Amino acid sequence: MRRLLLGIGASLAAFSWLPAADATPRHVINSTPTAEAIIHGRHAEYVIRFDGPIDHAASRLQITQAGRVVQSLSPLLDSAVDVLFASSEAPSPGHYVLHWETRAPDGEISRGDIPFSVAP
Repeated sequence: MRRLLLGIGASLAAFSWLPAADATPRHVINSTPTAEAIIHGRHAEYVIRFDGPIDHAASRLQITQAGRVVQSLSPLLDSAVDVLFASSEAPSPGHYVLHWETRAPDGEISRGDIPFSVAP
């Protein structure tokens, strides 16, 4: 019995240096458009880089105006592990919010908003 307990203790000690798997929200490192940016032209690209990997298939990107969804975007599934990317025709001139929601590999859901405008 003593050998078994020593073996278990040694095994636990061997793996104690591994980082704990804690659920932490993802934070935006940078984005295009940036907050309060003005988009010019008929085509828009939306890029959000996070501080860690995300689940592309479980992520959502929506453009809202006055609290209403005006466009749902499909994130590119094979972009970098820490990037949400989508492109589409730019919405009509006005003020909008790019709303994002993503899930980290540990299951933690993060969400946020990036306000921007489209020039006439």
